[in-house]
Amino acid sequence: MRLGQTSIIHFTSRFSASVLGFIATVFIGRILGSEGLGVYYLVLSVVSWLGIVVKMGIPSAITKRVSESKSGSQYTIAGTSISILLFVVVSTGVVLFQEPINNYVGYPAAEFVVLLLFVNLSQSLVNATLNGQHLVHISGVFNPVRTGSRSLVQIAALVAGFGLTGLFIGYTVGYALVAVVGAWIAVRNFQYISLPRRSHFESIRSYAKFAWVGSLRGRAFNWVDVSILGFFVSSSLVGVYTAAWNIAVFLIIFGGSLSQTLFPEMSSLSAEENRKSVASLFETALTFAGLILIPGLVGGTLLGERLLRVYGEGFSRGAPVLSVLIVATLIQGYQRQFTNTLNAVDRPDLAFRVNIVFIATNVVLNVSIIPYFDVLGAAGATAASVGVSLLVAYMVLSSILDFSIPSIEIAKQWMAAVVMGLFVYSGQWLESTYSIIGTNFIVVVILVGFGAAVYFVTLLSISNRFRKTIIDNFPERLTRCIA
Repeated sequence: MRLGQTSIIHFTSRFSASVLGFIATVFIGRILGSEGLGVYYLVLSVVSWLGIVVKMGIPSAITKRVSESKSGSQYTIAGTSISILLFVVVSTGVVLFQEPINNYVGYPAAEFVVLLLFVNLSQSLVNATLNGQHLVHISGVFNPVRTGSRSLVQIAALVAGFGLTGLFIGYTVGYALVAVVGAWIAVRNFQYISLPRRSHFESIRSYAKFAWVGSLRGRAFNWVDVSILGFFVSSSLVGVYTAAWNIAVFLIIFGGSLSQTLFPEMSSLSAEENRKSVASLFETALTFAGLILIPGLVGGTLLGERLLRVYGEGFSRGAPVLSVLIVATLIQGYQRQFTNTLNAVDRPDLAFRVNIVFIATNVVLNVSIIPYFDVLGAAGATAASVGVSLLVAYMVLSSILDFSIPSIEIAKQWMAAVVMGLFVYSGQWLESTYSIIGTNFIVVVILVGFGAAVYFVTLLSISNRFRKTIIDNFPERLTRCIA
């Protein structure tokens, strides 16, 4: 029950953060247009790729080692020291080669890249420590705080006429705020603070040398397509693509909350050689990985054009791209649970191999397809590559852990999603035929809310496990009503 409640808190926090981020992105799209949105996300893609070099898997190693120890302050200090050294080297390179960076982005943003890279690294190291201390719910709560403060500053800056500079300032404020507060909480939760020895640095390095590819894999899933699109299509098309991508990634939040919540628990159980309990937690993760993504695929396909029109009229052309990207995130939602479990049982070397397959396939497919099919090709390449990596992950994990796929529960989620789809399609047809409401945004809100209600009511009625999970994680006085 504790893990369920932690997952719900983490998911609710990330969901709130995504809503705030979505609102901010809509403002950016409407004020700066698809071209301005495209430039902003190209800058973020540069920061994301450079972040791989300054992190090199260190945050994942900190989470793993801190979760295994009684205090873990030595691991945090060791990992932070390594990352700061890498940041200095990378930042120097950005300053020296700022001209090609500015030319690629189409905006003089090199100095902002260094600033955004620093606050991003700081927040990642703090979150890694909190997750290792089993404080996943606290690190999750920081998501809406970060995104909310960032969004407020960005919107205020846009209204004041600061343009893209205001977006970068808002990003810095949001990340710096949670990094400072999170560091204070993390330090207070260490039993004691002591300097690391050589063995702590070596322990971080031994895990990070494989885990960094996991970070690279995450960046590849989120940014390879956007980065390559920057070479072949206009900033306007990049803006359309990233708008669709933001909606698709919105649906993967719950799966991410599951993996972050379960990782420290799996890690502790694995350290105790309790593989049976690890397998049970993994099966639970698979059961609920598609809880939001499956109805999201059905709803996103039906309402794709309307959803994108919220950003502005020019964005609706990305509806086919949105459907393909949601397929990619659905597959990724399951694949993430496999690599998360491999890392939790201290086999980052096997997760390394799975991630290498995804990265290589993703890069090759994007470079091969984008020149011919533009944004739709980018979405298709991402979906295909993550599908290949899921198959590889299944084969690798099944060779070291006995588990079963909860196919019946997954099938019930699809059944509930189909029922939801019928209701949403009917509602959309009625509105289109009789123009009952007229305003697109209000129509989207009503249909999405109505569809979600139908989906969860249907799933509650046909799935005993889902109903029991809900009851177990509700306050006792509310469970009587549900029961």
